[in-house]
This record gives sequence, structure tokens and C-alpha cells, in this order.
Amino acid sequence: MDLGLAGKVALVTGASKGMGRACALGLAAEGARVAMCARNEGDLKTAVDEVKAATKAEVMGVAADVTKADQVRALVARVKAALGAPDILIANCGGPPRGYFDEFGDEAWQGAVDVSLMSTVRLVREVLPGMRAKRWGRILTIQSVSVKQPLPELLLSNAVRPGVAGMMKTLALQLGKENILVNTLCPGKIMTDRFLGGLKASGLSREQYLTRNSEDVPVGRIGTPEELANVAVFLASERASYVTGVSIQVDGGLVRGLL
Repeated sequence: MDLGLAGKVALVTGASKGMGRACALGLAAEGARVAMCARNEGDLKTAVDEVKAATKAEVMGVAADVTKADQVRALVARVKAALGAPDILIANCGGPPRGYFDEFGDEAWQGAVDVSLMSTVRLVREVLPGMRAKRWGRILTIQSVSVKQPLPELLLSNAVRPGVAGMMKTLALQLGKENILVNTLCPGKIMTDRFLGGLKASGLSREQYLTRNSEDVPVGRIGTPEELANVAVFLASERASYVTGVSIQVDGGLVRGLL
């Protein structure tokens, strides 16, 4: 299937590792021109070089902290200058820390809003004019199944991420007639550094940790970043031309709810 992505300009944030890197790789493999963003320049350069080598696509890296408004503006300006205005945005950013209500003061709550909500707001604000001018765009944000089903010990994520999904749904209502499609990806248990971050505290071996965490997943295993990226690349494509306003979980059946 031709996804119609050849020559499209894609901006992927949080792209040096995990799901963001997999999305950048998937888009580049389909012929998109990809800008990869992350905070750590060393990790970003490694990821950019790997994606270039694997796909032979036009790929650039821009180091930026997407929780900072001025850095988001500079990021999109650099992408426009080098590749053109983004046709596709995949807004991906690390989530808030784990913890319980009594552990968090105002600073932690504001940090959760900045990392999950405001980074997405600012990225959309910067790419939207170019998409409107072309009357074509795909805006995706990677959040979590906590949008659909609160997760233990993830109070901040459970509180903030559903607000991002609400914003995305509203944007879909407002932008659909301009052929700009807006969707939210809700990954479940995906094999990333963040997921494996709980291994040490668990006191389990890696194999035991993966087995225990797979018990409540109907397909019986942890997902891969590439499996999440496959869905993202489809939603970013011409073939997803009638899909907007959805919050779609990529979770092996983890979420039990009907909606």
C-alpha cells in the first residue's frame, strides 16, 4: 500500500529513543523528509545517523526542549528553513513522574502540565499556519492509555493526559474542513526506557519483570516501539483521510473499557 508520504515534511519530537525514534524511522522509510527533535544532542545525533543509514532519507536533527516556548519557536523555524513547513507533527514528550498525591507540590503539577499539555499546545501553534496554507496536515500526539484508564501510581499522568486528548478532539472538530486531521495515540506497555525504569525497584530479574507486566495484557507480551509507530505512520498518511478526533490505544488489549 502506498501511504502517500513521499516528500512530506514530518517533525517528530522526543525522537532520540523509543517510540519517537521508531516513528521517525517509519516515516523516513515511507519517503518522508524527517526532522527529529530531542533534548540530548548526543543521543539525537546517534538516532539521526541510524535513521539516515537505514532509510537513505533526508533526515535532520534539532536539539530542543519542547517544554520551553522559545525553543519550540526556534525548532519549527529551523525545520521550515531546512525542509519546509511541516505537513506532519508527532508531538511526543516524556511523561510526568510516578507518585502519590502527598508527594507533589505545585511545581510538580505545573511540570506535568508543561511536559504533556503545553508542549503539545506550543508545537501545534507553530506548525498550524503552514498546514493551513497547504490545506493538508496531520497532527498526532503520543500520550498514554491513562487517557482511557487511570494507571496506578501515575497520578499526574492520569490528571493531565486526558486534558490533552480533549484538546486534540476539539482541534479535530475545528480543523477537519481544512483537511488537517488530529488524533491521539495511547500506548500501553511498550518496551521503552521509561517502561524498563521500574525494573530495578521491582527486585525482579528482567525476564520476571516482563512476565509479570504481561499478565494483564491480553496478547500476553509487552509491545514494541515499532508496533506503535506502525499505527502512527498510517494515521500520518493519505490513507487515513477519514480518521480524525480519535484517541486510539495501542496496548495489546490492556484497556478494558468500551470507549
